[in-house]
Amino acid sequence: MRTVTCCLPFGFIIHRMIKFRNRGARAALLSLEAEASSARGSFACLFSTADEYERALIRQRREEGRYGRPYGPWPMLMLIGCAMMLFGFVLLLLK
Repeated sequence: MRTVTCCLPFGFIIHRMIKFRNRGARAALLSLEAEASSARGSFACLFSTADEYERALIRQRREEGRYGRPYGPWPMLMLIGCAMMLFGFVLLLLK
């Protein structure tokens, strides 16, 4: 960045703009890191390992019914229909 802006007459203004712009990003990053450490601390007391957390999560989702059977009879009917068409095509070729 310095090589591009070194020839401009207002280098100090650009430097201040970059410094001012990065201040908000740094504050957001610090806030995000604080929230992440807080979240880790709250999960640490509930679950001792990641496997235990995943098992509890899957159990909760099963109780909610998220892992139910999403499809009706259509996939099996389509498979049977395609198999019958293939069988008919083979019979036509053998004649």
